[in-house]
Amino acid sequence: MQKSIQKYFALFALPGLICFAIAFLIPMVMGVVLSFFKFSTVTDATFNGLENYRNIFIDKEFLSALWFTIRFTIVSVITINLGAFALAMLLTRDIKGTNLFRTVFFMPNLIGGIVLGWIWQVIINGILLRQGVTIVSDPKYGFWGLVVLMNWQNIGYMMVIYIAGIQNISHDLIEAAQIDGAGRWTMLRSVILPSIMPSITICSFLTLTNGFKLFDQNLALTAGAPGKQTEMLALNIFNTFYGRSGFEGVGQAKAVLFTILVAIIALSQLRLTRNKEVEA
Repeated sequence: MQKSIQKYFALFALPGLICFAIAFLIPMVMGVVLSFFKFSTVTDATFNGLENYRNIFIDKEFLSALWFTIRFTIVSVITINLGAFALAMLLTRDIKGTNLFRTVFFMPNLIGGIVLGWIWQVIINGILLRQGVTIVSDPKYGFWGLVVLMNWQNIGYMMVIYIAGIQNISHDLIEAAQIDGAGRWTMLRSVILPSIMPSITICSFLTLTNGFKLFDQNLALTAGAPGKQTEMLALNIFNTFYGRSGFEGVGQAKAVLFTILVAIIALSQLRLTRNKEVEA
């Protein structure tokens, strides 16, 4: 029976492969090719070699967006994972109502980015207006506003992953550590953290890639203001491609470079944390 099914593997896989090629592979290849052309539509493309890529590195707005995105991602990865892990530790104790709290903390992840950005813009501006300023009055307000928004949206989701990791820790291992006289911090450092390294790998990967790819929230919360000083990479690429006539090729080159950058960083993070898993 199994052999007869295996004969039709290619037939079963074909619809998925066709959809993958149409929705992802073909557009990706076309995007890479177009990054070497000057164009306004795909029918009037003119080859210009590496000119688009050279223009990227003399674009101060792109370099500013890159630095802003790096700073934002570092801060958000640390704060989200620390917050999610702390909540997971708290909600895996024998406390009444833990299921309710888990649901409440997870719910912000279900809200769309544009709606979330608008909600937090209203909240933050309501606080800042008492001081006579708004979220776009100073780049630091936009930066920390995005950090707060990202934490509020993602901590609950990462918390669920950490809870799953904590609940899978062997009770025998915990009891053995307690018998050996391990204190709270020793237990955390030597038992819990090494045991949940797969959860740390997943959460680090998700928060890292989500931070670099953030778009909807950035657009709704600050739209890059003031003076594009809170513009992140995804929004910068969007504004270049759709907002600057004659720069479509540069926008496409930025998108290709952005994809490579995110892939390198994400793969490096996966390799680092998986090595820690092996050591643990």
